[in-house]
Amino acid sequence: MAKKNIENRLLAIIRIRGRTNVRQSIAETMKRLNLKRVNNLALLYANKSSMGMIKKCESFVTYGEISEEMLSKLMQKKGAKLEASQLAELMQGKKSAKELGMRVPFAMKPPRKGYEPIKKSYSIGGALGYRGEEINKLIGRMI
Repeated sequence: MAKKNIENRLLAIIRIRGRTNVRQSIAETMKRLNLKRVNNLALLYANKSSMGMIKKCESFVTYGEISEEMLSKLMQKKGAKLEASQLAELMQGKKSAKELGMRVPFAMKPPRKGYEPIKKSYSIGGALGYRGEEINKLIGRMI
């Protein structure tokens, strides 16, 4: 799967691997991304600094562009009552999830039928790294 330019898009980042044998600098980066536990989902607007943090901990997380439809389903399931205008502001990066009064990160269930192998990249059949639009399927299995 070829990476396209994902700058200026809303990303969903899910922590897949646990705390064992994690370097301190990577653990600190995941803490700043609000990914303290396995199966936590954080929403982050992609810019240069956030992409740098994601690249640093790419061997512990998976990420991709979340669709507006899946974001709406996620908000309904997690009890956040958002209007269409607030959802649009979130998708465009004008406001963060925390500014809209949501509890972040979202604690998700493990996906139905499990993850792919968690020590391999998504591009070679694993679960880690960039997924693109396929992140929506994973989130659907976790809701």
